Amino acid sequence: MNIRFDILDTPLSGVRILQRKPIGDSRGYLERLFCSEELQMLAPGKHIAQINHTLTASRGAVRGMHFQRPPHAEIKFVSCLRGEVFDVAVDLRHNSPTFLCWHAELLSAGNHKTLVIPEGFAHGFQTLTDDCEMLYFHTAAYQQGAEGGLNPQDPRLAIQWPLRVSGLSPRDAAHPLLDDDFGGITQ
Repeated sequence: MNIRFDILDTPLSGVRILQRKPIGDSRGYLERLFCSEELQMLAPGKHIAQINHTLTASRGAVRGMHFQRPPHAEIKFVSCLRGEVFDVAVDLRHNSPTFLCWHAELLSAGNHKTLVIPEGFAHGFQTLTDDCEMLYFHTAAYQQGAEGGLNPQDPRLAIQWPLRVSGLSPRDAAHPLLDDDFGGITQ
């Protein structure tokens, strides 16, 4: 088998980095973004149900922190195709030793990384350049009734956004701050 990815762990159990391995020559390169055979251990028994593409026009904009509640929870494979983003996953798993901890990776067109975010995590990002294009592979289709979100500026999360937060949608800005009653997500 011709392996096109290195799979790297992060400090949060289940959150992984795929280091893609483009094959190139003077004309450019070919890069595999996903392969169910090579990546089956990251999403056992799951398949890609939805693919989304976003464009965020302005540097500093934050999108997130979004998640889907069970039984519509999803694994996300997140890549940046143009520009550079600070991509964040927050652990929402009930009774996890890293509950409400976050991990971030710089994703860019040039570094060929994909962040794999398992079920039970919220996801969001901040654009570090203008005109960022992101590609998401999801193991479950979006279900509006299962959607949840955290306020990306919640002091309890204390996400260290690299730039001043701007461009929050009204929906993302309206997510309430966490209180002591927030118990996370049970799988």
